Order: sequence, then C-alpha cells, then structure tokens
Amino acid sequence: MKTHFFGDTAVLLGRSLRHITRSMDTIITTTIMPIAFMLLFVYVFGGAINSGSDSYVKYLLPGILLITIASGISYTAYRLFLDMQSGIFERFQSMPIARSSVLWAHVLTSLVANLISLGVVVLVALLMGFRSGAGVLEWLAVTGILTLFTLALTWMAVIPGLTAKSIDGASAFSYPLILLPFISSAFVPTGTMPGPVRAFAENQPVTSIVNAIRGLFTQQPVGSDIWMALAWCVGILVVAYFFAMVTYRRRIS
Repeated sequence: MKTHFFGDTAVLLGRSLRHITRSMDTIITTTIMPIAFMLLFVYVFGGAINSGSDSYVKYLLPGILLITIASGISYTAYRLFLDMQSGIFERFQSMPIARSSVLWAHVLTSLVANLISLGVVVLVALLMGFRSGAGVLEWLAVTGILTLFTLALTWMAVIPGLTAKSIDGASAFSYPLILLPFISSAFVPTGTMPGPVRAFAENQPVTSIVNAIRGLFTQQPVGSDIWMALAWCVGILVVAYFFAMVTYRRRIS
C-alpha cells in the first residue's frame, strides 16, 4: 500500500512539475515582490532604521524569505482550484490510485517551487551585500526550518484551494500571511513597538522563526527561539494537514 502511494505521488508530482517548468513565470512572479521589498527597505528605508545590526540586509533577509514562501503558496491554492473546476479530481478518483497522492503531489510541487524561489532571493541578497559565516550545519538548520514552514503554509493553502468559490478567493487567503512578517521582528526590533503591538509581535510564529534563522545566519545563540520556531511550524503543519484531509474527503465523497 505504501509503495502504491509513493508511486502514485511520484507520477502526479511529475505532472505538476511539468506544469511549473512550462510556466516559469510562476516562480518569477513569486520572487518579484519579496525582492522588491528587500530593495525598498535596504536602499530606501534602511538608512533610517536602527536594527542594531551592522548590515540591514543581513537583518532583513530572514523575514523576506518568509514573505517569499507566503507569496509562493498562493499558487498551490490557485492550481488546486483549477483542478477542482476542471473535473480532473473526478477523473483521478475513477482511477486505481491512492486518494491522498493527489494532494501530496500539489504540496510537494509547492515545496520544490518555493525552494527555487528562496534560492533566487538569497542570490539577490548576496549581490546586495549579504554575508554569513554560518557553516554547513547552520545552513541545513535554516533549510529545515524553511522547509517545515513551507509545508505548514502549503497545507493551509490546500483548504481554500478545495473550498473557494472563485480564483480570487482561492489565492486571497495568502495576503494576511504576507503581511504578518511586518508585525514581527522581521524589519525592526520588537522593542521599538508600542505595547499592544509589541505583545502581539513577540507572541506570533513569525518572530520566533525569524529570530531563529537570524541567529543561525549570524552564529549567535538561538536559545529557545529555534524550539519555538519548530513548535510553531510542526503545530501549524499538523493542524492544517488534518483539516485539509477532512475537507478533501468531504469534497470527493
């Protein structure tokens, strides 16, 4: 049964990845906005922001990476919505394939596309002066956190992809996720914020994830931030996966 699932997922993943390679504008589109934010904040606002770091692009990059992911996962909801409307899900259900493999193919496609987008953003950051003394283990830890965060948000994206009534509705859910890093430690230290805003910023998932990635990049002690980041990512992933699968079973039943 597991071999059946993995084989079906691999076939459907190949189908989804072919769509991505035929339409590279998807990846280009998801990287334009984060890169624009990075250019704007570093070269326009950076001189007026006291981040406490010797390089604002180094301070800024972790938050930009999360915005890149939030921007990218909207396409998962978009592609799922189109598949639902085209009737291809019904055709898949008439075939002897593992039911969950259809969703996993979309999720893994999102993961591949987002990792490519993240790589592009990091390359642009390097051109802008980003440097890190982090070793292989630190980079692997950053990659692991970003992978978990991508999977968590992608499974969240599955739900509107299955339930939305329009294309706009399928992708609009990502807008609050894109804005969330702005109310965190991604752009400025939370200590500069007024009381209620600071309380929210310090107790939402983006701040822990940003602080953990920033600490790994700068080789500073990450303390409890990395465990909080992992707890948030795993917690969101488990809850989102549960509700996505429940929604999927209801739609195909």
